[in-house]
Amino acid sequence: MSTLTVSPGTAPATTGTASALRRLYFVRFAFALVWALVMFTLSAKLTPVATVLLVVYPLFDVAAAVVDARASRTTQSTVVLYVNMAVSLAAAVAVGIAGASGVPAVLRVWGAWAIVSGLVQLVVAVPRRAMGGQWPMILSGGISVLAGASFVASAGAAEPTLTSAIGYAIPGGVFFLVSALRLGRAAKQG
Repeated sequence: MSTLTVSPGTAPATTGTASALRRLYFVRFAFALVWALVMFTLSAKLTPVATVLLVVYPLFDVAAAVVDARASRTTQSTVVLYVNMAVSLAAAVAVGIAGASGVPAVLRVWGAWAIVSGLVQLVVAVPRRAMGGQWPMILSGGISVLAGASFVASAGAAEPTLTSAIGYAIPGGVFFLVSALRLGRAAKQG
């Protein structure tokens, strides 16, 4: 994978955006790791606490999209990020409602959210390629779409489990970490 960086003549706005995204990506990595560790202890069955954790994940995505939109408003259109906020907020509500119906319903909602948010991630990351650190986000978006389809498919299994949600958070967090590290060079340019 080649290293993408911002050229020395990069506008300060792009450098500021890269720096803000780097901090955000580190926070997203830490959140995903902690969330997955806590969720791992609760994944045996769908309890009210597990349902709350499943709702918190897309709500955190909403908060991260707000931070991203604020950081990016000077360098690109934030319309897609607002779409992501709406989709993740709807997913949080839907996961909360699906929690009353059982694991298959939660997996279907979680899967639909993963598909849509993965597509949004692709739409946001592809134009940011020149900033650097976006190839992990592009890969993550594509993998999110595939993972979402597998969640929907696994909902029909004889005994579906919530462990796949953990499997979604950990690689996503790792992609955020890799992207943050790669953005370090772009954040220091300027």
